[in-house]
Amino acid sequence: MANDDKNPTTLAAFRPAATWVEEPSLDRIPRHVRKLIDAHEEIRSTPSIGSRDHAYMARQLVQVTLPHRNPGNVDMWSRTNGNFTLAIRPAWDYANNKVLGYPYGSIPRLILFWITTEALRTKSRTLDLGSSLAAFMRALGLDPSRGGKRSDARRLHQQIHRTFRSQISFHQKHEHGQVHGERWLNMPIVEEQQMFWDIKNECQASLFDNYIELGERFAEAIQANPVPVDVRALRALKSSPLALDLYAWSAYRTYRVTIKGRDVFVPWRSLHQQIGNHYRESKDFKRYAKAALHKVRLVYPDLKIEDVDGGVIIHPSLPAIRPRS
Repeated sequence: MANDDKNPTTLAAFRPAATWVEEPSLDRIPRHVRKLIDAHEEIRSTPSIGSRDHAYMARQLVQVTLPHRNPGNVDMWSRTNGNFTLAIRPAWDYANNKVLGYPYGSIPRLILFWITTEALRTKSRTLDLGSSLAAFMRALGLDPSRGGKRSDARRLHQQIHRTFRSQISFHQKHEHGQVHGERWLNMPIVEEQQMFWDIKNECQASLFDNYIELGERFAEAIQANPVPVDVRALRALKSSPLALDLYAWSAYRTYRVTIKGRDVFVPWRSLHQQIGNHYRESKDFKRYAKAALHKVRLVYPDLKIEDVDGGVIIHPSLPAIRPRS
């Protein structure tokens, strides 16, 4: 699964969708662009149907997101948005006494969407991973048949361990006049894991149960005011961690501005610090973020976001999960 963030595409490339469908040159359209166009048409014409098309992300992981790229050999990775900080300590392999590394990129995001959604659906900390690696991959919208060095199965297996074994912290500062306070929460994402998948034959069913048990405090945190999104949009954006972040962020901010009934201006520099601080320059982030937002607007047809000097304006509009008529 390639990272589309490395290849920003302008909105003009997506606009003539109807023309493409009518012309015999449809095969020349890149596969990821066709997926976006198909998702746009389906989401625009067909409202989401119950839990089948609904997914959720923890509000805290929308406000401040995971790394897009591998942070490398650092003791702790953190990102701050206003008075809220997310910090992650890398996964550790106790059996072999070595660092496994940080969760980064699209796959941990898809895993966390799945975790939050399943925790809400089952009302349980214990989540069934499925009988095989292939079954879990399909649940995430990944392709079990894709092989080679960049196979989804190989990357998923690595990122599963990095995600499940990481330690995560939420830290929030508060100021009220002369009173200064802080609240922080350190927690494992997963407290217990049992997994007997055949990695070389991902379709082979396991003879044993495969499950995880979420950390109690993490499970409580992610189920408090989660952000609803459309599964079909996630699958169309799955190759771009930046687009996944901006989609969830757009859904969250649209809900907030719609409840308040007024527009909000978000400077590029603020969005850069919140979502893209691995980009050195704000102008670089702006270029990639604009391209990602074009994709987001395709799979969130009701999104009303305006590109203005210095940032974007979000207008009140319908939520990402379109209500059924």
